[in-house]
Amino acid sequence: MNPQLVVMIKEPRPGRVKTRLGRDIGMIRAAWWFRHQTARLLRRLQDPHWDLVLAVSPDHEGLSSRIWPAHLERMPQGAGDLGDRMARVFRSRPPGPVCIIGADIPGITPAHIARAFRALGNHDAVFGPAPDGGYWLVGLKRVAPPPATLFQDVRWSSEHALADTIATLPGLRIARIDTLHDVDCAADLIAARQP
Repeated sequence: MNPQLVVMIKEPRPGRVKTRLGRDIGMIRAAWWFRHQTARLLRRLQDPHWDLVLAVSPDHEGLSSRIWPAHLERMPQGAGDLGDRMARVFRSRPPGPVCIIGADIPGITPAHIARAFRALGNHDAVFGPAPDGGYWLVGLKRVAPPPATLFQDVRWSSEHALADTIATLPGLRIARIDTLHDVDCAADLIAARQP
């Protein structure tokens, strides 16, 4: 069974996606950027070495959306904060390694994803850090059920998100791979273009 790469994705509707970026460049431009960024990302990350799955939001609209490639498997994100939704992904996918990424990281390549899955060969978890203290990738080997504490009390959208998440994985062997920029505001668009 192939490892699974799950992309957390929202319908690109103005005012419902990338709102912090929208405050800088306008909600319509932010939604347009996200739609095209995501389309490029999905084309780039289709690879026979892993199964590409979309975790969509809102659930019903995302499951029937014509925006995303019809051949890709979709699953609803469900309710709750980001931690609740990611924990649901880890707990509901078929057996084997799973990595979760966001769709707002322009620099992701198949080589990054391959490194993450290789790291899970001798680690229980893997993270792709972001320069702001968060992370663009989280992966679990999943030889045992995820800890009940997974993603509890994480201060999302803060410089503490990575450290808080690692604290929810006591006793697990953790690897880190490349640091990449996500895009939350206009300054991030510029930073993401830098090598």
